[in-house]
Amino acid sequence: MQYMVIRKADATSESDNFPSAELVQAVPGAKWLRSSADGGLRMRRRDGQWLYEEGPFEDVSVAGFTFIEAEDRRAASELAARWPSADAEGSAVVEVREAGCPGGCVGFDTGAAPKHTAWAILLRSDAVAEQDFEPPAAVIDIMNRANNAGIAAGVALSGEGLKSTARGAHVKFSGGKPFITDGPFAEVKELIAGYWAVDAASRDDVIAWVKSYPYPNPGDMEVELRKVAI
Repeated sequence: MQYMVIRKADATSESDNFPSAELVQAVPGAKWLRSSADGGLRMRRRDGQWLYEEGPFEDVSVAGFTFIEAEDRRAASELAARWPSADAEGSAVVEVREAGCPGGCVGFDTGAAPKHTAWAILLRSDAVAEQDFEPPAAVIDIMNRANNAGIAAGVALSGEGLKSTARGAHVKFSGGKPFITDGPFAEVKELIAGYWAVDAASRDDVIAWVKSYPYPNPGDMEVELRKVAI
C-alpha cells in the first residue's frame, strides 16, 4: 500500500533556511514547499464565488511530503518514525495518510522536471472528505480525463488523493523520540484531502488551472497554493 508522509508546518519550516541540505539529502524525492509568505495563496469557493487570502498563514499545515510503500498503517508509521534526526531532534510532527482517492480517481507522477515553477495545490479537507465519500463514477471519469489533459499539456506534474485520517496516524517527535498516535484526527481544517503539482509560468496561471478543474465536491471548498522549493 502507498502512504503519503507529510511533514507538518511549524515555525522552523516557515523560515528561510528550511529545508536544510541534510534533510533534502535524507529524504530523496520529497517535495518541499516554500514558506507560505513566498507567494502562498488560499482560494475559497463560496456560493460559486472565489475568495482569496494572501499568505503568510498562521495555520499553515504542510511543509513537505513524500510517498512510501508499506504493508499497513502500523508499518507506515514505524517507517515515518525514522524521520531524519536533522529534523526530528526538535518537535517535528509527521502525518501518515493512506494514499488513494475514494472512488478510484487515478493518482499520477510524471517525473517531469518543471520548465517554469512548480506549484503545489493542496485541497483542504472537510467533514465530507473525512467520511471517505465516493463521488459517482461519471464524476471520477471527468477528473481522470482532466488530469490526463493536464499531463498531455505538460502542466500537471503529479497528483494524488488521500483517504480519511481514520486510516492515518501522527508521529510526534519530542527530544528526538517518536510517539505514534493513530487517527482519526479532530482538526479537520488543518488537513488536506489531496494535492496536485503543476508547472506554471505565473501564479495567475495556477489560479486559472484551479478555477477550471472539475472538483468532485460541487459546493464550498478551499485550496492552498504553495511554491515547490525542491
